[in-house]
Amino acid sequence: MAASNETSILIAQHGDIQCRLLPDKANRHGLITGATGTGKTITLQTMAEGFSRLGVPVFLADIKGDLTGISQTGSSSPKLSKIIQERGLPEPEYQAFPTTLWDVFGEQGHPVRATVSDLGPLLLARMLNLNETQTGVLQLVFKIADDDGLLLLDLKDLRAMCQDVGDNASNYTTEYGNISAASIGAIQRGLMQIEQQGGDKFFGEPMLNIADFMQTDTQGHGMVNILAADKLMNAPRLYATFLLWLLSELFETLPEVGDLDKPKMVFFFDEAHLLFNDAPKVLLERIELVVRLVRSKGVGVYFVTQNPLDIPDSVLAQLGNRVQHALRAFTPRDQKAVKSAADTMRANPGLDIGTAITELAVGEALISFLDDKGRPALTERVYVLPPCSQIGPITAEQRKTLLAESLVAGVYEKAVDRDSAFEAIKGRTQARQPAGTVAPGPTGVPSSAPPASAGAPAPTAPATPEKGIFDSIGDMLGGGTRRTRTSVGEQLARSAASSIGREVGRQIIRGVLGGIFGGSRR
Repeated sequence: MAASNETSILIAQHGDIQCRLLPDKANRHGLITGATGTGKTITLQTMAEGFSRLGVPVFLADIKGDLTGISQTGSSSPKLSKIIQERGLPEPEYQAFPTTLWDVFGEQGHPVRATVSDLGPLLLARMLNLNETQTGVLQLVFKIADDDGLLLLDLKDLRAMCQDVGDNASNYTTEYGNISAASIGAIQRGLMQIEQQGGDKFFGEPMLNIADFMQTDTQGHGMVNILAADKLMNAPRLYATFLLWLLSELFETLPEVGDLDKPKMVFFFDEAHLLFNDAPKVLLERIELVVRLVRSKGVGVYFVTQNPLDIPDSVLAQLGNRVQHALRAFTPRDQKAVKSAADTMRANPGLDIGTAITELAVGEALISFLDDKGRPALTERVYVLPPCSQIGPITAEQRKTLLAESLVAGVYEKAVDRDSAFEAIKGRTQARQPAGTVAPGPTGVPSSAPPASAGAPAPTAPATPEKGIFDSIGDMLGGGTRRTRTSVGEQLARSAASSIGREVGRQIIRGVLGGIFGGSRR
């Protein structure tokens, strides 16, 4: 699979056969598959280096913590030299590449945040594993927040909004439909689980500016953005939702550009099966739509997974550039995967693809990239080139230096908590309380009363007036204290205020999936 284009990216070779990825075809997306330990990480690193060298920013998730070495200059070793010599590969021109480290939890990289409104109800429902009925109730919660002009920025905003809607469900029945208390409870439990997994750190402000991913250094090399995903993988739904949100943000933010000489950005989606596992049909349709249309925005998407069967056929059909590492045919499902992988790659008369897939060595792959006319080239059995940067993770001290010298150092580290739904609902709840009482907070926890000053006398309870005989009879017949009801005047005032709020309130930022999932950006 030779290519004379000097700007093409040499990924692998075997003798005179070279597999080069053409930059103007890189936005046609791709697939990298193979069993654990067959060399997918090295392939990722080599491809990321090639794109960076051309000035193309890259985003990739670091599942095992191995990819951070791309920030450091590589070096030879006896083992590497032996492999290079045996396979007849060129010696790497060792160098480092500009790297920005990111981490949803803000521990191993710069924090990455999005607002609840930006994510939208559909992706949140996917993250919370809600059923169809519960998803409908969550959509109503977002709609009511929109109509009332309440900002949903972080998890406490959404929890407060859910509780307020649940407590006042009867007031919304006529306009919005029935709101089940059981569904509100399921949503609240899901939000609590996300909080316990640390996902609450993902929601809030300042929200990620996608332009910070698309940087180049002084030498014109594209920035390699690495997401620390080792801890994030403990919450696989959060991981998949985050990456889909990021891909959709790219789709919504970038202008239409058509086919370019090289992509504006390349996005690697590792452990891609997590995106499609148990995904509802409507979400799969949206994923397919985003993947198909984001190409025209100049973004290339490369799915990385162990088994090609993990990718739905509708998405698989759009992945033109293929790198297939070894698969093991130990079970009937494995054998089916081998056959599927062989059938989806362009046949080579001199190569039995099905047999070769099970015989590939570590670092060896079957590759078919698109040619200059956009057609899949003949599948070749080749060796992936070793990376020019360091193989393996960086040290804690090197990580600290990278963070301190980053272009976005100090931009996202401090969270901002501005007035939003939580504060509005809390204020509204307190305003309804009679003077001198402790109002429960919007999350159900009573607001703390100010502590008594030292030495101050304890407040005395007001004297209880003596009851007359008719009061006593009334207590016996009426059951004692009567429940206070909202007056007609208060109901009218509340209704009028709600109507005014719906007229003049701004629509909450739905961002990200706004144009795709039916929301609107504020």
